Amino acid sequence: MDRRAALGHDSSPGEPDLSPVFPVPPNPDTRYHLSQATIIGGGLAGLAAGAALAERSFDVTILESRPRLGGRASSFIDPVTGETIDNCQHVAMGCCTNFNAFCQLVGIEGQFRTESELHFIGPDGKRCAWKASSLPAPFHLMPAFFRLGYLTLPQKVTAARGLRSLVRHGGRPGESFAGWLKRHHQPPEVIERFWEVVLVSALSESMDRIDVGYARKVFVDGFLANREGWKVIIPNQPLDEIYGPVKNWLEKRGATVRTSAGVDRIEFEGDRAVAVHLRNDETIEADDIVVAVPWDRAEALVQGGLLRNPGSLEKPGFCNLMEAAPISSVHLWFDRPITDLPHAVFVGKSSQWLFQRGEEASTSETESAPPGRSFYYQIVVSASRGFLQMESRQAIELVRRELASVWPIVNEARLLRGRIVTEHKAVFSPLPGIDDVRPTQRTSIPNLHLAGDWTRTGWPATMEGAVKSGFLAAESVLERSGRPANLIAPPLPPARLSKLLFGC
Repeated sequence: MDRRAALGHDSSPGEPDLSPVFPVPPNPDTRYHLSQATIIGGGLAGLAAGAALAERSFDVTILESRPRLGGRASSFIDPVTGETIDNCQHVAMGCCTNFNAFCQLVGIEGQFRTESELHFIGPDGKRCAWKASSLPAPFHLMPAFFRLGYLTLPQKVTAARGLRSLVRHGGRPGESFAGWLKRHHQPPEVIERFWEVVLVSALSESMDRIDVGYARKVFVDGFLANREGWKVIIPNQPLDEIYGPVKNWLEKRGATVRTSAGVDRIEFEGDRAVAVHLRNDETIEADDIVVAVPWDRAEALVQGGLLRNPGSLEKPGFCNLMEAAPISSVHLWFDRPITDLPHAVFVGKSSQWLFQRGEEASTSETESAPPGRSFYYQIVVSASRGFLQMESRQAIELVRRELASVWPIVNEARLLRGRIVTEHKAVFSPLPGIDDVRPTQRTSIPNLHLAGDWTRTGWPATMEGAVKSGFLAAESVLERSGRPANLIAPPLPPARLSKLLFGC
């Protein structure tokens, strides 16, 4: 399969060239190393920065404190089956051009599949297919929208008018999306069944804690500007099995990737960062250091409030101004299949997305399933503060009942096992005015750089934002080294009608 097709892009005129944005060295054995770059953090941001610099012959060392790569987008070993499962299902979209470019660069694009049809389940349990028509953008999804059975025609007209106003005019600076919805007379049913279905999943926050600018970005980039932007890209296997090839790719280019290598502090001499000090008392010198860890850890790594970014924040302590949102994933193993859908998007329920993860080894034999088999599903709940107030058994039973209201076979199936995994600080909250707080990748220390989806990327907390931040941090390193380069993949080009009607 063509690499572009594997990522949900075709070769039609006007589409961007998403071939690797970095030149491939003629022979890794003949490269010379220009500079030592140490990257603290082995999540997507750190891996993206490391890949970009390794591809340009830097001597890269990536230090990850956990035993596994991936950061918050990672996996764990299930203690019952011994299987590797993701802590939470992560997905990208066709509009995530930097994430897609990173996958192409390191050769893992074939480990993802693109869904060109989504399955929405209304409050009454009826299925609504969501797929593009042959119409040009921004009208390609209009037929699917008007086929949504859980919205009445007046509700659809109200939502469409609101969407048109949002895209054309945006909102007031620092306005919450809840405030915008109130000003534009969006009724509760439309908010619950249209706006929240999209935005809570995309931004993992409630409407009152979302900046209107990020709500607009989700709809413009994801659904209106380009025909390919809305398609969902899903890993074919646990994320941990994807990071293995990334690690191999880096090591073939001379990079050192170390796990269980926690950094205690960064050492400075004058206005330069000169080394990182590990918790095992080891010191690693570096010409450039990229801090690619969550914001609540980043400031602790540099003492004296040195993470002051001219042009973004002029005072230390910016990390205290950012807030986090939780995401929970409910992992359920049944003794039989409960649906033939690969995924489902729920409307009007606590459960938001279901992903079918296939069959796994089971420790119990049942009458309805062969010995040693179970059927594994993952249900994702974003902005899951309500779940945190429940006991695990209560939350699992709530999800099971919601599934049974959609698929009655759930009441006949035996729930073999269930567990909840919650990432309490899964994403930064896209609060109104958040971009006044997010720092750039450059700091007041010339050879100290930042990466992470929480830095200023123009994106919310997503895999795209993480990868883009890593590329921007690599650009900062290259510029300081006298080798400036543009590493950012261009966004999908807006269709002519999208530009004409909405200024996309």
